[in-house]
Amino acid sequence: MIRLAKTPGASPLPPDDQRALIALSLVPGVGTSRIRSLVSVFGSPRGVLGASRSALTRVPGVGPRTAGAIAAFRDDAAVDRQIAEAERVGTYMVTLWDGRYPHLLRQIYDPPAFLWVRGELPAAEGPGRAIGIVGTRRPTSYGRRTAYDFAYVLARLGFTIVSGLAYGIDAVAHGAALEAGGRTLAVLGSGMDKIYPSRHGTLAREIANGGALLSEFPLGTKPEGSNFPRRNRLVSGLCLGTVIIEAYEEGGALITARLALEQNREVFAVPGPIHSPSSAGTNRLIQHGEARLVLHVEDVLQELGIEEATAGTRMPAVDPSDLAPGERRLCRALATDPMHIDAICSAADVDPATALVDLLNLEFKGIVRQLAGKHFCLAAAVVT
Repeated sequence: MIRLAKTPGASPLPPDDQRALIALSLVPGVGTSRIRSLVSVFGSPRGVLGASRSALTRVPGVGPRTAGAIAAFRDDAAVDRQIAEAERVGTYMVTLWDGRYPHLLRQIYDPPAFLWVRGELPAAEGPGRAIGIVGTRRPTSYGRRTAYDFAYVLARLGFTIVSGLAYGIDAVAHGAALEAGGRTLAVLGSGMDKIYPSRHGTLAREIANGGALLSEFPLGTKPEGSNFPRRNRLVSGLCLGTVIIEAYEEGGALITARLALEQNREVFAVPGPIHSPSSAGTNRLIQHGEARLVLHVEDVLQELGIEEATAGTRMPAVDPSDLAPGERRLCRALATDPMHIDAICSAADVDPATALVDLLNLEFKGIVRQLAGKHFCLAAAVVT
């Protein structure tokens, strides 16, 4: 029986079976599915490494070459380097046989035998409350604002936001979840010590503090192109559903959508202008019936059959008599979804200078929250 992974703050050295798992992951030709098959036959990763070549070849899917590579593996130094590097970057292992392994990910066709984790995973019990948000690396201002709004509101409702740390929509979704004070997970297409893109090093550290970074790849693995479809299957596999926000007709976001469908997970797409190349992929998903059209967070919750998501998130009520006339006008224009100052001024029919003064007063009173990029949202309900 494989012992549970060490939790952060405990001894950095994993159990012997986890060391054996690391060794198996370094053997050429031994992938996730073969590790699972081998462990099921021999009872433990240590049992696999101790098996004879002839015994290994009797496992379905394990040929003589792979069996020989496993039986001959003696590179303890490589395992030591993995462990030392994991300790250096502050990552630990969670195995498929660990009670802390993500519940939804365990259900996909090809779950990783183990994950390297930096940060703290959500509780594994129950079906999970994770939503993926992915899209193009080259979003328009419409895509950025939409991704921010969806991620921020979902995070405030207690959902974990999952994405892939890429430029564009991924980074916006992670950042919005953190600004909302929520949890976000970033799945890497590289080793945990090879943050990609490198410019997202600071964002990665913030995610590890407000959620977790995850990777199934050995430490030292570079961000090769072939890694990202594998990464994308984990993004969708961790989630109840995935929201696609701006995607070209070819790209990683559409791969994630296809993988989500294969995993029998929900796919949602936000429509965009028909003449915008960055919305061509999302519009096609909707047109072909491969994704459900969503305009607001409420649409996602309704499609998932989640009504209780807002329970416990009701905002405190504020008596309007305590507000100045200009403040009341702004509160009527604002919503729980973030709004840009220009949209607020248009809805309230007020000039920006006056609006900013009143919004600052409302922020001091705890009624309005200011976000990045001159966005504002209600933090309390004004009783009318």
